Amino acid sequence: MSADLGTRAGAPRLGVNIDHVATVRQARRVADPDPVQAAVLAELGGADGITVHLRADRRHIQDRDVEILRQVVRTRLNVELAASQEMVRLALTVKPDQVTLVPERREEISTEGGLDVVLNSVQLKPVVKMLREGGVAVSLFVDPDLEQVKEAHKLDAHATEINTAAYAEARDDRSRAAILRRVADAARLGRKLGLAVHAGHGLTYQNVGALASLSEITELNIGHSIVARAVLVGMERAVREMVEAIRRR
Repeated sequence: MSADLGTRAGAPRLGVNIDHVATVRQARRVADPDPVQAAVLAELGGADGITVHLRADRRHIQDRDVEILRQVVRTRLNVELAASQEMVRLALTVKPDQVTLVPERREEISTEGGLDVVLNSVQLKPVVKMLREGGVAVSLFVDPDLEQVKEAHKLDAHATEINTAAYAEARDDRSRAAILRRVADAARLGRKLGLAVHAGHGLTYQNVGALASLSEITELNIGHSIVARAVLVGMERAVREMVEAIRRR
């Protein structure tokens, strides 16, 4: 089993995170907007996969969303989860194409920082093993740090997703270039070790090009920027525009 399915004409695949469609819905505890409908439109717009984060507090995506998405998504379903017993049981029941293990703190607005797989390797090893044996590909969301990538390989993950938050938040070109080099180094090491290399967090239409140009990265997961654009122009067009931004790399 592989976490990689090939790329679009040499460009990275686009995984569209639809969490914030559910955020709008949960603000009123009503039926709309429906993240499942958003996923269908994202695929029509050219998404290569759909990503959702099922959090312990269920602040946006709900269990039922994941269950229905498993039936509806025609590309790839990637579910971000904390490495807890509850979430592992759910993943083994729903069987998404991939689980991405992420750190999770109740008070955070969005995921803050990568998973420290070096510090938590003892706890993560049986989780990765259980998911793999259950037929689910495993990715680990890590900061662009060589030791973290090495440990992801040792834990027998299929893939590593490099946290691009620092790149996205850099305030000047020099800082951004330095962080991009760290991402590139981590990506090269990941590929050398046989991992599929993904990236995401904070990516936008304006800053995605440099990441899309790194040949080692085969998937970009992008959510907030696409959903924000979709509010104005619709999900299908917003995804199509991101696909074009990635291709322009």
